[in-house]
Amino acid sequence: MSFLWSLVSFIIVIGVLVSVHEYGHFWAARKCGIKVHRFSIGFGKVLWSKKDKQGTEFAVSLIPLGGYVKMLDERNETVPAELKSQSFNSKTVLQRMFVIVAGPLANFIFAILAYWVVFAVGIPSVKPVIDSVKPNSIAAQAQLAPHSQILAVDGTESPDWETINMLLATKLGNEQVTLTVTPFGENRPQQKTLNIQAWTFDPDKQSAFGALGIQPVGNQVEMKIAKVVENSPAEKAGLLVGDEIYTALGETFAWQDFVKQVQQGYPLSLQIHRDGQILAVTLIPEQQENRYVVGIAPTIHPMNEQYRTELKYDMLDALWKGAEKTAQLSWLTLKVIGKLLTGDLSLNNLSGPISIAQGAGISSQIGFVYYLGFMALISVNLGMMNLFPLPVLDGGHLVFLAAEGIKGKPVSDKVQNVFYRIGATLLLMLTVFALFNDFLRL
Repeated sequence: MSFLWSLVSFIIVIGVLVSVHEYGHFWAARKCGIKVHRFSIGFGKVLWSKKDKQGTEFAVSLIPLGGYVKMLDERNETVPAELKSQSFNSKTVLQRMFVIVAGPLANFIFAILAYWVVFAVGIPSVKPVIDSVKPNSIAAQAQLAPHSQILAVDGTESPDWETINMLLATKLGNEQVTLTVTPFGENRPQQKTLNIQAWTFDPDKQSAFGALGIQPVGNQVEMKIAKVVENSPAEKAGLLVGDEIYTALGETFAWQDFVKQVQQGYPLSLQIHRDGQILAVTLIPEQQENRYVVGIAPTIHPMNEQYRTELKYDMLDALWKGAEKTAQLSWLTLKVIGKLLTGDLSLNNLSGPISIAQGAGISSQIGFVYYLGFMALISVNLGMMNLFPLPVLDGGHLVFLAAEGIKGKPVSDKVQNVFYRIGATLLLMLTVFALFNDFLRL
């Protein structure tokens, strides 16, 4: 059921965003007087189609992982003399560039409007208050104090942990980053400069602020068993609701550390405190769906309401915040691409369609505003990636058109075909690599 839900959520995301992208090309083509043969959502066999008064066929095709706008073009077909003025290749360089760039631009506009709705409706969030700082960490060296609230990262306002994580990720490879903080509930901002020259982190395993040694305020997890699953390793070992879990040496256990040990799959020697008694227990994890489980849930104490907030603005401010969020994400995407090329970020961090499907499924289950926010995020990424100067992408077409504008004549078909093959090969390799990373994360 979870797989099916993720698949449907993914198809909806791709269908909507591809429609938006291709409509940008279609709208610009119509504005420039270019005849459009077909506007298709999906590739392959046409499942449904309908023509409008201008002869454009609107179609839904079999493979829902893309789409295209087929325009009249003398390079691909024989064009009657009376229609030559409506062909793509007959238009000026600037008109053709406008048609190409309109696709990614439509994705950015969609993201702004989607975030506008998100911020107008309001989205629950947590104030970026530091609960604790890991000893000897980068944050500790900068003397970040517990119970401080982070206000900004290098001068950019940061209302929640998501924004802070995003902004910090763009600083990877820099020498330092400055956080503006204040004691929680007070207005005494001060600057804390963190030395991040040797800072690295794996986005799949930890947050950017977590890698700096910052533990945010959140729900408090007590190592006291709240639930024991029937027929689980915990029940077989005799564990009961109310038992308190300690290490074999009687030391306190953090839930995250306990989970890490469970995932190693080895037997765990524990101390159990029960009604004043201390019991020695060996817990043997069982493997289920590529992970190890023991069948217990800890006691969770919800965070104090003073740390909760809602990112909600009036209609005008929400639109501005939507544009600001889209600009931040665009810059983040550009920085990430640059860091992948320079080696500051490993290619192992690339995600493919499986990761996107999982994100779509999770966000759609949480709620509409989260799903819409996820759509906006993917829309920004789609827009930015299409502007990358790879010949098979919109950015590659723009490079050829720019060269034509400078030279005064089109780049030869022979040269373009060579670069298209190279571009297609590189794109295929990146896609396969991203899929491989997805499978490793399963």
